[in-house]
Amino acid sequence: MHSVKENKNKVYVASFYMFVDWINFESYKGKIESLCLKEKTIGNILMAPEGINGTISGQKESIDNVLNYIRSIDIFKTLEPKFAIAYGKTFKKMKVKIKKEIVSLGMRDLSPNKKTGDFVEPRSWNAVASDPNTILLDTRNFYEHSIGTFEGSLQPKIKSFRDFPKWAKDNLDSHKDKKIAMFCTGGIRCEKASSYLMENGYEDIVQLDGGILKYLEKVEKEDSLWQGECFVFDNRISLKHGLEEGSYDMCHACRMPINDEDKLDKRYVREISCPSCYGSHNKKSTKRFLEKKKQLDLQESRENKYYSND
Repeated sequence: MHSVKENKNKVYVASFYMFVDWINFESYKGKIESLCLKEKTIGNILMAPEGINGTISGQKESIDNVLNYIRSIDIFKTLEPKFAIAYGKTFKKMKVKIKKEIVSLGMRDLSPNKKTGDFVEPRSWNAVASDPNTILLDTRNFYEHSIGTFEGSLQPKIKSFRDFPKWAKDNLDSHKDKKIAMFCTGGIRCEKASSYLMENGYEDIVQLDGGILKYLEKVEKEDSLWQGECFVFDNRISLKHGLEEGSYDMCHACRMPINDEDKLDKRYVREISCPSCYGSHNKKSTKRFLEKKKQLDLQESRENKYYSND
């Protein structure tokens, strides 16, 4: 699953976000980008009028230098990142992007920094999640909760977070009198989703503080209500309790997470198809996948030859 090279390189991963009114955000893009390149971090940072959202990896000191600079911007002085350890190259390169939203819901008039659901810290989450009168809601996309979620949760099976408002209107509007407990990977989508619901008449909304990642970090496995693994948007693909790297890879044709059982399926061809997407690609796409597979095979062959001589 992971190459020899990846298993040799320990790196730190920091995930962070914060909703604030950031009027002059564009003026900071060059400064943050230059610092990330200088510190040799890789990952993604999104900047928008509503705040910042990022995941970066590298050496601990380098990550600290980037985070310290961001926290030196007055509106981000209370920024609280989540840390994990990974092995190998978690991202292809460093990207700092200007966006309309730091998490795309398609509704820029929402203000999660002013109106959002109440936060429930991870060690108190089990009591909330186990309440039979509470709707436990997974706000993530279908391919994310396909590999893990909380026991008893409702899963929208949406393809994109932008689909959440329509799903909520079709499926939740008759439950405005119910308590809704929301969770997502790191917390950012819940803040946006809860803000949207409260703007539309929902009153009793709570959300898992720090998301699934903070829960997996703080709650012991034997006390956990989490089932499976947590999908993440980098080369680790999934994480387990203690934020240890999980057991999934990804089908690069359709982006679905795949496990060892999927790889034994006759419909699985590395970089070409998996049981979820077999037979759904046109000739042009298949040709592109074949070319990519060829290049990756050559790269892996060179790396294995290099490290076999260590």
